Amino acid sequence: MADIALVSAVLQQLAVIIDREARQQIRLVRGVRKEFQKLTSKLQTVQTVLMDAEKRQVKEGGVRVWLEKLRNISYDMDDVLDEWNISVLKFQINAPISRRKVCFIFPSSCLCLRQVVLHRDIAFKIKEINGDLDAVVREKEIYNFSLTSSLEEPQRVKSNSFVDMSKIFGRDEEKNILAAKLLFDNCEEREEVPVISIIGMGGIGKTTLAQLAYNNNEMISSFEERIWVCVSDPFDKVKIAKAIVGALSGHVPNLVEPESLLGCICESISGKKFLLVLDDVWTEEYSKWEPLHRCLKSGFHGSKILVTARKVTVAHMLESVDIINIKALPEKECWSLIGRLAFFSRSSEECEKLEVGRNIVGRCKGLPLAAKTLGCILRFTNTREQWQNILDNEMWTLGEFEKGIFPPLLLSYNDLPPMVRRSFSYCAIFPKGYDIDKHRLIKLWLAQGYLGVEQHTEMEIIGEEYFDNLATRSFFQEFEKDNHGNVLRCKMHDIVYDFALFLTKNECFTMEVHGLGEPSTNSYYEKARHSMLILHKATSFPTSICTIKKLRSLLIEDSYYSVTDIPREIGTLIHLRYLNLSNNAKIEELPETICELYNLQTLDLFSCWKLQKLPQGIGKLINLRHVINQWTFAFRYMPKEIERLTCLHTLNEFIVGSVGHGGKAGTLECLINLDHLRGSLRITRLGNVADVGGAKRAELKNKKNLLRLDLNFQKDAEEERKNEEDEAVLESFTTPH
Repeated sequence: MADIALVSAVLQQLAVIIDREARQQIRLVRGVRKEFQKLTSKLQTVQTVLMDAEKRQVKEGGVRVWLEKLRNISYDMDDVLDEWNISVLKFQINAPISRRKVCFIFPSSCLCLRQVVLHRDIAFKIKEINGDLDAVVREKEIYNFSLTSSLEEPQRVKSNSFVDMSKIFGRDEEKNILAAKLLFDNCEEREEVPVISIIGMGGIGKTTLAQLAYNNNEMISSFEERIWVCVSDPFDKVKIAKAIVGALSGHVPNLVEPESLLGCICESISGKKFLLVLDDVWTEEYSKWEPLHRCLKSGFHGSKILVTARKVTVAHMLESVDIINIKALPEKECWSLIGRLAFFSRSSEECEKLEVGRNIVGRCKGLPLAAKTLGCILRFTNTREQWQNILDNEMWTLGEFEKGIFPPLLLSYNDLPPMVRRSFSYCAIFPKGYDIDKHRLIKLWLAQGYLGVEQHTEMEIIGEEYFDNLATRSFFQEFEKDNHGNVLRCKMHDIVYDFALFLTKNECFTMEVHGLGEPSTNSYYEKARHSMLILHKATSFPTSICTIKKLRSLLIEDSYYSVTDIPREIGTLIHLRYLNLSNNAKIEELPETICELYNLQTLDLFSCWKLQKLPQGIGKLINLRHVINQWTFAFRYMPKEIERLTCLHTLNEFIVGSVGHGGKAGTLECLINLDHLRGSLRITRLGNVADVGGAKRAELKNKKNLLRLDLNFQKDAEEERKNEEDEAVLESFTTPH
């Protein structure tokens, strides 16, 4: 849906390639420059009508189909440009310096026949895409689109953009009723822990009310244990049981059998008074719920289970002793919620001038989420005319459409700058209810080029601004912050997530893998660009995922520590920008084919405990910005090739290995050209290799963005090096502050 951003990205890529070929004196395959120019011209023409097309697609099916065609062509073009960049990059990495100026017309001493064939193949693809684009350009005339002369730049978000939304509007009655029911101790002994259900439509505020009760001081003092689990759909009893055990014990158990997990729960809560919140329950099958409910009987008298659900049939299935139906907010409370956001940081004169627009509250239909979204839209408008335009927008005539998406959300989305829209829709890669790590999300955006094509140090700052923009407009919620008020993690409301899923259609998918069999990858996945694999029980890495050749993000969640090997076929995913293998605690070695992923920007190896080293050819991946190797305790050395990764921003640990490794190990001198390193770096020295000279030549004191340096010098038990050598190494690292 964020077609403006996609077309803009392709145009940027075209411009960069043409400029690069000119600067490096590379002659393109005959006729390719002309085809490039044709593509650029056509895409620029189409770009001028995309603003109108994106707004009209909701009501006009023909426009939606037209945009789908354009999107597919743009993605195909993006893939071809990717192949072009990879081929040039391969040649530059592998060719001698004297042969770096390339001629792409005829075979010569500077280019093998294989590369000529490759580039002619790319040229043919470009010509074919140009033909497809011709039809789309002609078809656009049918719809008489309005022209947009230019695209707005993203708004810079003010530093005080986050509004404290801890105040709950219009729910005092429900809040008091819920508190009374949770705290009430019935003298009559119950065989089972009573269930209390909060029922209401999406966006009505069920989760907010449950959170308010959960974090209430009286609840904290009344219940010995409090557990919060986001259930969602499907009802995965193993996942739910692991979450409960994790909350009770402080760590996720390495168990996969439901009975073992339920036994742990029973033992952990035995004799304890607990409050268990099961948020967003959908299942109506008693057989899925009954084993969990049965194991909770061992809790102390007065324990309670609080459930939120959209359907009253779920509450009946759970045999709820009390059901609280959440009703729509009265208009007065809706207006208070809108005003809290819309009038934030405005002068009293502005507020008085805009107060006349309060009849807009009727558009919320009593839904707090709608009121929050609408308040966020109004916060960025400054005149009565703009408020009136929002009130009169044709989106209100749509009602709810596709999976409960309602007009305020679509209005807010359309009001975002194109690249921020694209960044939001990307969040569909995560499953519903997922805890999104903010810094990881920004790295994902960066790897996909959403923060710009040029690689410079401020791109992460742009990512922070994108995040703030989305958070300010309530696309994110449930923020977890550090002691300084900085956001660490967040979630998406179910309806907002459904909206992101609607926008991306077949671009993102989550695949859950159970057992050792290969999951099937049908035609649904052919056009997928981003995937998260969730591995359950005894599972091997699904090689079939490597048949989805267009993947650009691959995130692997393996909380069962079942994967031992990464297949060689992963090297065929040439478009991959982000590869997350974190928490795969049994992997000991990575295949060398990973070094064929020339576009890779992030390699996440966090908590791969048994991984012993990086691939020897890691130096080929010159686009890498982040190697996340924290808690990789088994690393024995760093390959010498790491010195070529001059774009690196993140490297958690550099290991200076003991002697040996066939000359493949790098010394501290490998860090000399890694000038973009930032944050913290841990240097671990194994054995008795002091490397004083290498430490001095590394020039770490000149790396201005490196804020923390941890040194871990390990010595052999048999031999103690002289303290003078250690002191010399430490002296070379000293930074002038």
